[in-house]
Parts: sequence; C-alpha cells; structure tokens
Amino acid sequence: MASHAMQSGTRRRIRFDEHLPVDHRLNLVYRIGAGLMGLFLLAFGILGLTDNIGFFNTGGNTALGLNTNGTLSVLSICVGLLLFVGMVIGGNFASTLNMTLGILFLLSGFLNLALLPTPYNFLAFKIQNVLFSFVVGLLLMVFGMYGRVSSTLPHDNPYWRARHPDLAETPELEQSTKQANPQQP
Repeated sequence: MASHAMQSGTRRRIRFDEHLPVDHRLNLVYRIGAGLMGLFLLAFGILGLTDNIGFFNTGGNTALGLNTNGTLSVLSICVGLLLFVGMVIGGNFASTLNMTLGILFLLSGFLNLALLPTPYNFLAFKIQNVLFSFVVGLLLMVFGMYGRVSSTLPHDNPYWRARHPDLAETPELEQSTKQANPQQP
C-alpha cells in the first residue's frame, strides 16, 4: 500500500481580497490577461458576424486573418464577454477563469486539429485557427497561473501563505515581510 504524507490541519480557502490590496500586481495581471484576450475575441466575433456569414458555413470567410463562420463568431463573443466579466471581478475568479479557459482553448485546438479534414469541422477551423487556439490557451494559462504556481513564491503571496499556514504566522516571517515592504502596516 502507498503511504501519503498528511498535512497538519485543514486546508484553508484562499481569500485573495483578505491578503492583498485591490491594486496588487497579481490582481492587475489577472485582469489585464482576461481583458486583452476578451477584447480580441470580442473583436473577432463581431467582425465575423458583420459579414453575414452562414451559421454553419465552412467556406473561406475570414476575420482578422482567421477562418470563421456564424457559430464560431457567436462563441467567440460569448467567451470574450465571459473574459470581460472576469476582468471586472478580478482576483481569484479572474485567475481561475483564465486557467480554465486556457485549458479549454488548448483542448479545442487539439480537437479541431483532429476534425480539420472531416465533415464534422462545423466551426470552419483551419490550421491558423488551431494555432491561434493553442497560443490563446497558453497565454490565458500563463496569465492565470502568474504568481500562483511556482516553487519560489514570495512569503507575502496569499497562495504561499495558504499552502504554508504554519509558517505564515511565525514572527520571524512577519518581521522579514515588514522589512521588505515598509509601506504595509
């Protein structure tokens, strides 16, 4: 049987707004990532719809250099608006949304790569769409994981504190954090 190391205590839920000020750089990165990707997807979707392309048309209609149809345009608008909601809310929600949508974009890229030569390519993907899906997926994942997953997170990071609750409350750590950030009380 395998033995697993048990962590002492219970897992704490990370409350982003408890630990960091509203203008903390992590929150800014999550918001910028969601906003930029949302803006591009919204523009792509709107330009795709303005051409009056058929909903399941698999012809060569393009918008911003990517192949599109009505279904892909509407889907892009919905995801773009969802990313804008994440930008407005910020914090853990934006980070988790960026990571989740990033994974979905990567999976979509792989799925649509497999569907390219088949009649089931109802989103009218071409290879440039697949590459775009991979790039957007990776960017969203980087924006979402920034400051959240690393072995060298600073000790004032809320994610580090949640993973190390026994070390986060030590007086030596609080003193070193105050010396590193003199403007914080």
